[in-house]
Amino acid sequence: MYSTIKKISFAVILTALSAFTVNAQNATMWKVDKAHTSVNFSVNHFFSAVTGKFTSFEGNINFDPANLQGSSVNFTIPVKSVNTDDSKRDKHLQSADFFDAKSYPNMTFVSTRFEKKSDKDYVAYGKLTIRNISKDIALPFKITGEMEHPMMKGTIILGLASTIKINRNDYGVGTGSWATTMVVGDNVDININMELNRMK
Repeated sequence: MYSTIKKISFAVILTALSAFTVNAQNATMWKVDKAHTSVNFSVNHFFSAVTGKFTSFEGNINFDPANLQGSSVNFTIPVKSVNTDDSKRDKHLQSADFFDAKSYPNMTFVSTRFEKKSDKDYVAYGKLTIRNISKDIALPFKITGEMEHPMMKGTIILGLASTIKINRNDYGVGTGSWATTMVVGDNVDININMELNRMK
């Protein structure tokens, strides 16, 4: 009797693990349309906001609202792609005073789990790494739309938008006198708009 119960329990565990594995592998894979995706930021300089963007990025995105367990994001941004419409300032941002692009060429975000807030609102939890410093963050994002592409037969497009505020000093972005908030503000507002696509 004990042997039979043990076998049944083992079979149930295997079935559950098998279902989890299927879920983890079945999240929809999306391709980032770089021409219609932007990574923008804003930070105060004294009393005025300075805006900029990162012009280069790579991302592996698997997302399915019906399979959040199998959803994942792995996003990389080369810090040398920073662009604030001022070449002197951009060069300074890449220096050891701020991003230190030579020593730490990339910023990364790697998700650990997803949470649904509503039919359109979700949160991707994960680790943001800048200057080799990793912090757990909650990245909220909204589904702005999903439809079949009117000019690309058999292609589905998905729009996502995310806004988050981070403290640059948490990641050592701004060393020495630049670590103070007298000239450059602590908080950086990040705004990401993404257009993803996949085959139907």
